[in-house]
Order: sequence, then C-alpha cells, then structure tokens
Amino acid sequence: MIRHLVIFEFDKTKAKQEIIQEIKNELETLPTIIPELKKIEVGININPAEKQDLSLTADLDTLDDLALYNQHPAHLAVGAKIRSILTQRTCVDYHI
Repeated sequence: MIRHLVIFEFDKTKAKQEIIQEIKNELETLPTIIPELKKIEVGININPAEKQDLSLTADLDTLDDLALYNQHPAHLAVGAKIRSILTQRTCVDYHI
C-alpha cells in the first residue's frame, strides 16, 4: 500500500476559506469516482502560527494506481482549482 501525503500553501490574497472548503469537499468525493483511490483524508489547517493551509493523505495499492489517480479527469479538475491559488506544494509517497 502507498500513502500519498501532500501539503499545500495558498496565496493568502486569493485563498478564501470558502474556496479552501470547496477544494476539501471536492477532494473528499474522489474515492467515489476514482476506483484506485482507497482512502482520502483532507484537513484544513487551524493553526494560525503555520503558513500551510491544507493537507491531503491518500492511500492507494501501488505506484501505478497513484499514476492513474494523478491522471484521472476528476483529480485534474480539482487540481486546476488548487493551482489557481497555490504558492507551494510538498509531497511524499511512501509504503505503509
């Protein structure tokens, strides 16, 4: 099993709470659309001392499944919304 962990930081002038909540909601629907995605957890940062805004943890069986997830149209659609306000992204993929 592969865990895909991503931390996002958004442009504070563009990233309003409503947009971040919309992104969270859209990401959380992906397991019902993308069969390779076994589980997803999305968290909005509540700590004002930290600059990161959103975390995503996703579980998939293999790296090939991760590649399919990354290219799925539903993932690409929410990714476009993320990129419109994104300033930084950090990702780690590891075995669990």
